[in-house]
Amino acid sequence: MKLYGYWRSSAAYRVRIALNLLSIDCELLSVHLLKNGGEQHFDEYKQKNPHELVPCLVDGEVCLNQSLAIIDYLVAKAPSVALLPNDIAQQCQVKAFAYDIACEIHPLNNLRVQQYLANELKVTEEQKMQWVHDWMHTGFKAIEIKLQTHAGKYCFGDEITLADLCLIPQVYNALRFKVDMANYPLIMSVYQQCNTHPAFIKAQPENQADAQ
Repeated sequence: MKLYGYWRSSAAYRVRIALNLLSIDCELLSVHLLKNGGEQHFDEYKQKNPHELVPCLVDGEVCLNQSLAIIDYLVAKAPSVALLPNDIAQQCQVKAFAYDIACEIHPLNNLRVQQYLANELKVTEEQKMQWVHDWMHTGFKAIEIKLQTHAGKYCFGDEITLADLCLIPQVYNALRFKVDMANYPLIMSVYQQCNTHPAFIKAQPENQADAQ
Protein backbone atom coordinates (compact mmCIF):
# COMPACT_ATOMS: atom_id res chain seq x y z
CA MET A 1 0.00 0.00 0.00
CA LYS A 2 1.28 3.45 -0.98
CA LEU A 3 0.04 6.90 -0.05
CA TYR A 4 1.07 9.76 -2.30
CA GLY A 5 0.91 12.99 -0.36
CA TYR A 6 2.68 16.14 0.72
CA TRP A 7 3.79 16.98 4.22
CA ARG A 8 1.71 20.16 4.48
CA SER A 9 -1.40 18.94 2.66
CA SER A 10 -4.24 18.89 5.16
CA ALA A 11 -6.09 16.23 3.14
CA ALA A 12 -3.04 13.95 3.23
CA TYR A 13 -2.66 14.80 6.94
CA ARG A 14 -6.17 13.39 7.60
CA VAL A 15 -5.22 10.11 5.95
CA ARG A 16 -1.94 9.84 7.85
CA ILE A 17 -3.84 10.16 11.14
CA ALA A 18 -6.21 7.39 10.03
CA LEU A 19 -3.33 5.10 9.03
CA ASN A 20 -1.77 5.59 12.46
CA LEU A 21 -5.00 5.05 14.40
CA LEU A 22 -5.77 1.92 12.38
CA SER A 23 -2.17 0.61 12.63
CA ILE A 24 -1.98 0.08 8.86
CA ASP A 25 1.45 -0.16 7.29
CA CYS A 26 1.74 2.12 4.29
CA GLU A 27 4.61 3.57 2.28
CA LEU A 28 4.41 7.37 2.27
CA LEU A 29 5.56 8.90 -1.01
CA SER A 30 6.03 12.63 -1.46
CA VAL A 31 4.46 14.60 -4.28
CA HIS A 32 5.98 18.06 -3.90
CA LEU A 33 3.23 20.58 -4.62
CA LEU A 34 5.62 23.48 -5.29
CA LYS A 35 8.89 22.06 -6.65
CA ASN A 36 9.32 22.12 -10.45
CA GLY A 37 5.98 23.79 -10.91
CA GLY A 38 4.27 21.16 -8.77
CA GLU A 39 4.91 17.46 -9.10
CA GLN A 40 1.15 16.82 -8.93
CA HIS A 41 1.04 18.06 -12.54
CA PHE A 42 3.60 15.51 -13.81
CA ASP A 43 2.23 12.96 -16.29
CA GLU A 44 3.31 10.02 -14.15
CA TYR A 45 1.24 11.25 -11.22
CA LYS A 46 -1.70 12.39 -13.36
CA GLN A 47 -2.10 8.79 -14.51
CA LYS A 48 -2.87 7.93 -10.87
CA ASN A 49 -4.92 11.02 -10.07
CA PRO A 50 -6.18 13.05 -13.05
CA HIS A 51 -7.39 15.72 -10.61
CA GLU A 52 -3.72 16.58 -9.91
CA LEU A 53 -4.27 16.74 -6.16
CA VAL A 54 -3.06 14.82 -3.13
CA PRO A 55 -3.60 12.42 -1.48
CA CYS A 56 -3.82 9.33 -3.65
CA LEU A 57 -3.81 5.81 -2.23
CA VAL A 58 -2.63 2.83 -4.27
CA ASP A 59 -3.31 -0.65 -2.89
CA GLY A 60 -2.71 -3.27 -5.55
CA GLU A 61 -5.26 -2.63 -8.29
CA VAL A 62 -7.12 -0.09 -6.15
CA CYS A 63 -6.29 3.57 -6.78
CA LEU A 64 -8.25 6.14 -4.76
CA ASN A 65 -8.27 9.90 -4.48
CA GLN A 66 -10.32 12.00 -2.03
CA SER A 67 -9.19 11.76 1.58
CA LEU A 68 -12.56 10.79 3.07
CA ALA A 69 -13.07 8.01 0.53
CA ILE A 70 -9.56 6.77 1.29
CA ILE A 71 -10.34 6.79 5.02
CA ASP A 72 -13.53 4.80 4.39
CA TYR A 73 -11.45 2.23 2.51
CA LEU A 74 -8.88 2.02 5.29
CA VAL A 75 -11.55 1.58 7.97
CA ALA A 76 -13.05 -1.27 5.95
CA LYS A 77 -9.64 -2.97 5.97
CA ALA A 78 -9.25 -2.53 9.74
CA PRO A 79 -12.81 -2.73 11.10
CA SER A 80 -11.72 -3.36 14.67
CA VAL A 81 -11.07 0.38 15.10
CA ALA A 82 -14.17 2.56 14.69
CA LEU A 83 -14.02 6.17 13.58
CA LEU A 84 -17.80 6.57 13.65
CA PRO A 85 -20.34 5.94 16.46
CA ASN A 86 -22.63 2.91 16.26
CA ASP A 87 -25.82 4.98 16.26
CA ILE A 88 -26.87 5.93 12.71
CA ALA A 89 -27.99 9.46 13.64
CA GLN A 90 -24.73 10.11 15.45
CA GLN A 91 -22.76 8.66 12.52
CA CYS A 92 -24.40 11.17 10.21
CA GLN A 93 -23.71 14.02 12.63
CA VAL A 94 -20.03 13.12 12.67
CA LYS A 95 -19.96 12.87 8.89
CA ALA A 96 -21.70 16.23 8.52
CA PHE A 97 -19.11 17.80 10.82
CA ALA A 98 -16.29 16.26 8.79
CA TYR A 99 -17.87 17.44 5.53
CA ASP A 100 -18.27 20.95 6.96
CA ILE A 101 -14.49 21.08 7.05
CA ALA A 102 -13.51 18.95 4.06
CA CYS A 103 -16.14 20.37 1.68
CA GLU A 104 -16.82 23.90 2.93
CA ILE A 105 -13.70 25.30 4.62
CA HIS A 106 -10.70 23.50 3.15
CA PRO A 107 -11.43 23.78 -0.61
CA LEU A 108 -11.69 27.58 -0.47
CA ASN A 109 -8.22 27.91 1.02
CA ASN A 110 -6.14 25.17 -0.54
CA LEU A 111 -3.02 25.75 -2.60
CA ARG A 112 -4.54 25.84 -6.07
CA VAL A 113 -7.15 28.41 -5.00
CA GLN A 114 -4.46 30.59 -3.46
CA GLN A 115 -2.33 30.24 -6.59
CA TYR A 116 -5.29 31.21 -8.78
CA LEU A 117 -5.99 34.28 -6.65
CA ALA A 118 -2.36 35.39 -6.90
CA ASN A 119 -1.46 34.36 -10.44
CA GLU A 120 -4.70 34.80 -12.39
CA LEU A 121 -6.63 37.42 -10.44
CA LYS A 122 -3.46 39.26 -9.38
CA VAL A 123 -4.63 39.91 -5.83
CA THR A 124 -2.09 41.20 -3.36
CA GLU A 125 -0.68 39.01 -0.60
CA GLU A 126 -2.75 41.00 1.90
CA GLN A 127 -5.94 40.43 -0.10
CA LYS A 128 -5.16 36.72 -0.44
CA MET A 129 -4.71 36.39 3.31
CA GLN A 130 -7.96 38.31 3.87
CA TRP A 131 -9.70 35.70 1.69
CA VAL A 132 -8.11 32.84 3.66
CA HIS A 133 -8.95 34.35 7.04
CA ASP A 134 -12.52 35.30 6.16
CA TRP A 135 -13.48 31.84 4.94
CA MET A 136 -11.78 30.09 7.84
CA HIS A 137 -13.57 32.34 10.34
CA THR A 138 -16.89 31.69 8.60
CA GLY A 139 -16.40 27.95 8.99
CA PHE A 140 -14.89 27.99 12.47
CA LYS A 141 -17.73 30.09 13.90
CA ALA A 142 -20.21 27.38 12.95
CA ILE A 143 -17.92 24.56 14.10
CA GLU A 144 -17.50 26.20 17.52
CA ILE A 145 -21.29 26.37 17.92
CA LYS A 146 -21.64 22.69 17.01
CA LEU A 147 -18.98 21.73 19.54
CA GLN A 148 -20.99 23.39 22.32
CA THR A 149 -23.53 20.59 21.88
CA HIS A 150 -21.38 17.47 21.68
CA ALA A 151 -17.70 18.10 22.45
CA GLY A 152 -15.89 16.22 25.19
CA LYS A 153 -12.18 15.61 25.04
CA TYR A 154 -12.70 15.31 21.30
CA CYS A 155 -15.25 16.67 18.82
CA PHE A 156 -17.85 14.07 19.78
CA GLY A 157 -17.50 13.08 23.40
CA ASP A 158 -14.41 11.29 24.60
CA GLU A 159 -13.78 9.05 21.58
CA ILE A 160 -11.79 9.99 18.49
CA THR A 161 -13.95 10.14 15.36
CA LEU A 162 -13.65 11.17 11.74
CA ALA A 163 -14.51 14.70 12.86
CA ASP A 164 -11.21 15.01 14.73
CA LEU A 165 -9.26 13.74 11.73
CA CYS A 166 -10.66 16.64 9.71
CA LEU A 167 -10.53 19.35 12.37
CA ILE A 168 -6.91 19.05 13.44
CA PRO A 169 -5.34 19.59 9.98
CA GLN A 170 -7.65 22.54 9.38
CA VAL A 171 -6.62 24.18 12.65
CA TYR A 172 -2.98 23.52 11.73
CA ASN A 173 -3.58 25.43 8.49
CA ALA A 174 -5.27 28.27 10.35
CA LEU A 175 -2.36 28.65 12.74
CA ARG A 176 0.08 28.52 9.82
CA PHE A 177 -1.76 31.43 8.22
CA LYS A 178 -1.93 33.28 11.54
CA VAL A 179 -5.71 33.14 11.89
CA ASP A 180 -6.74 34.48 15.30
CA MET A 181 -8.25 31.48 17.12
CA ALA A 182 -9.04 33.31 20.36
CA ASN A 183 -12.80 33.08 19.81
CA TYR A 184 -12.74 29.29 19.38
CA PRO A 185 -11.87 27.81 22.79
CA LEU A 186 -13.60 24.49 22.16
CA ILE A 187 -11.87 24.03 18.82
CA MET A 188 -8.52 24.77 20.41
CA SER A 189 -9.23 22.45 23.35
CA VAL A 190 -9.87 19.55 20.95
CA TYR A 191 -6.81 20.50 18.91
CA GLN A 192 -4.56 20.46 21.95
CA GLN A 193 -6.03 17.18 23.24
CA CYS A 194 -5.60 15.41 19.90
CA ASN A 195 -2.03 16.57 19.65
CA THR A 196 -1.14 14.61 22.79
CA HIS A 197 -2.16 11.35 21.04
CA PRO A 198 0.67 9.35 19.39
CA ALA A 199 -1.29 8.82 16.15
CA PHE A 200 -1.77 12.55 15.71
CA ILE A 201 1.79 13.40 16.73
CA LYS A 202 3.24 10.93 14.21
CA ALA A 203 1.04 12.43 11.47
CA GLN A 204 2.03 16.05 12.11
CA PRO A 205 3.45 17.79 9.05
CA GLU A 206 6.79 18.59 10.67
CA ASN A 207 7.29 14.90 11.45
CA GLN A 208 7.16 13.85 7.79
CA ALA A 209 10.23 12.88 5.79
CA ASP A 210 9.57 15.53 3.14
CA ALA A 211 9.02 18.38 5.63
CA GLN A 212 11.00 21.51 4.80
